[in-house]
Amino acid sequence: MAGAGACLAAVVVPSAFAGTSPQAGAPNQTGTCTIRPAAKDSEAPLGCLGITASLDHLPAVGEQATLTVDITAQTDVKHAGLSLQLPPALRISGADSGLTAPTTDTFGQRTSRTLALTPGNRTVKVQVKAVAAGPAQIQADISDTDRPDPRRAAHDSVELTVGTSEGSTAKGVSVTKARPAPVHRPAPDAHKERPVTPKAAPAPARASASASAAAGSAAPRATASARASSQVCISGTYRNRFQSAEGGNWNGKANRDEPVHNANVTLWGRPTANSGTQKLATGMTGNNDGRFNLCYTPTTSVTSKVWVEFKTQAGAMWSVVDGNGSLYATATYSQDNVSGSKNLGNVYANDGQSRAWHAFDTLNKLWWNRGSTTNCWAGSQQDGHCTPITVQWYPGSTDGTYWSTGDDKIHLADNDPDSEHTTIHESGHALMGKLYKGWWPHVTNCSPHYVNRTSSTSCGWTEGFANAVAFHTFNDTTYYWGNGSSMNLANDRTTTGIDQGDACEARVATALLDLWSQIDGNWTKSNTMMTRTWQSSLREYVNDRPDYGLDSGPKARSILYNHTIQY
Repeated sequence: MAGAGACLAAVVVPSAFAGTSPQAGAPNQTGTCTIRPAAKDSEAPLGCLGITASLDHLPAVGEQATLTVDITAQTDVKHAGLSLQLPPALRISGADSGLTAPTTDTFGQRTSRTLALTPGNRTVKVQVKAVAAGPAQIQADISDTDRPDPRRAAHDSVELTVGTSEGSTAKGVSVTKARPAPVHRPAPDAHKERPVTPKAAPAPARASASASAAAGSAAPRATASARASSQVCISGTYRNRFQSAEGGNWNGKANRDEPVHNANVTLWGRPTANSGTQKLATGMTGNNDGRFNLCYTPTTSVTSKVWVEFKTQAGAMWSVVDGNGSLYATATYSQDNVSGSKNLGNVYANDGQSRAWHAFDTLNKLWWNRGSTTNCWAGSQQDGHCTPITVQWYPGSTDGTYWSTGDDKIHLADNDPDSEHTTIHESGHALMGKLYKGWWPHVTNCSPHYVNRTSSTSCGWTEGFANAVAFHTFNDTTYYWGNGSSMNLANDRTTTGIDQGDACEARVATALLDLWSQIDGNWTKSNTMMTRTWQSSLREYVNDRPDYGLDSGPKARSILYNHTIQY
């Protein structure tokens, strides 16, 4: 998140909430904390806790292996929470004493324990057994449960593809093109072979137009009912199961099962057993319910095979890609010898792509209330000439967390998508870049920066705006990290633990929220102003407001004063 550099240079805006206090990475008994939580080219700050996970060998189905978790501490932590999660393909068969009895759910097994750490190293060993073939990810987290802070937390993972015989298991996973997703058949009362038309999206204000309109594609055949009796329609609802930091905590995130909105969807088929694959229909999943209805006119009485493919792209407005820039795609198993319309019921995203789809669907929440006067992300762009938001993520990624003007891309680390606030915070930087038409302020003293401490007025402004975008999107003031920990940043003049003034990003974020909600009605006028005049600080923003019909009088000054900002 710490942005620095001239507008003509590539600016990296890294690591949501680099810390919550200077002490997080301050010198300790052995010197300054130096643990790097990400790859060496990442802008993520150095931390005081580190964790690595490794297997002594790669097990095939039926084999056991030893999982070793090494913890490094460069400061005292009275209550360090260690959390381990195994995928369904692996099971805990034995562990060090002190770990809780594993719990099992859709996402696999979890176990945890609390440790008292002093500067030095600690090792925990767990016996695991491979019980199924396919992609698998082991996750290990350590965090200070008393002081939620990315600089006092660490995450690591092991990616592997379990094989069925000895020596067939391989390192890494490939989930961009995943195995077909399971189809969950509709309830008995929905067995009739008839097309299902998605509910129309509510007539939105211009600021929250549907992604279909913004993409410039009306999805003619895919989102309408069959217009002729000769048409065949394949329908259903696309859903994703994921783990959410919102509603969870350090040793267990909330399990969610939600529809995926505004995803590009294609119906593929083969008219005969010997014919080539053809694109039969295209469209998007429903803006308000994730439903799809793809219709085509068959050229034969029976279509040999049809299947549905979903991609992590919303029209042309936003997408989630892997490290190579490829979209994630989940396809259903083929329907054979189709002679009439079919309702597939609930179709689920492939498990290995869960975080990609979670990040994708989180962008809908910003899109629906983005405060633009056009069908683009920002009113600085006109319909048909929009630039998209692109998110890069892949399992085990250490390339995060930041947005860069160089490629106008958000880079998310492995467990970042579990925090919707992190995804939207980084999108807030991308949104500011669009509002400012590619210009970026010269930001100083922002690497590292701390959400509740003084940095600089330029850092307070750019980071405070991104925080405000997340809080505005979710109508809260609590920030959640990918490991499930959180911090409420609501404040007034009596709040302790948060520095005062417009060089503190927490103060800027909450002041903006109150201006938008208590004076402006919403943030549309403010965003429109930012497309016409650009600011390097909150002071400049406040001074510009009257020129664009926004109040900077006594009520606005009172709001600022309540957040310890006085001009």
